[in-house]
Amino acid sequence: MRNYRDLQVWTRAHNLTLELYRVSRGFTREELYGITSQLRRAAVSIGANLAEGCGRRSSAELARFVRIAMGSASELDYHLLLSRDLGLMNVDDFTRAANELTEVRKMLTSFLSSVEEQIDQKSKAAERT
Repeated sequence: MRNYRDLQVWTRAHNLTLELYRVSRGFTREELYGITSQLRRAAVSIGANLAEGCGRRSSAELARFVRIAMGSASELDYHLLLSRDLGLMNVDDFTRAANELTEVRKMLTSFLSSVEEQIDQKSKAAERT
């Protein structure tokens, strides 16, 4: 079991979520249960899935939750684009959030590769015994 708070990718995802909550406070009231909710949910899901995966017993389970977090990051990418194109988010906020999301996605990919490498090493070690 790992402490998700020790993961740099979790910290970046958490900070992005906090920023998106701040930005989305300015969205129109009529979008509260629409894009505002969807954007926030997708952002929260990244960090939440990392936390849940770290609480699981195996690296295979962790990898599964990292993949789910990656899916949420892709969903968030679309919600950011839609928010910008609907005029709910200004270009500066969009650019900042999109750039940070790109970094989080790269970190998720790298983290998943690391976890999968651990799984492969354990599997090879088990075959030798």
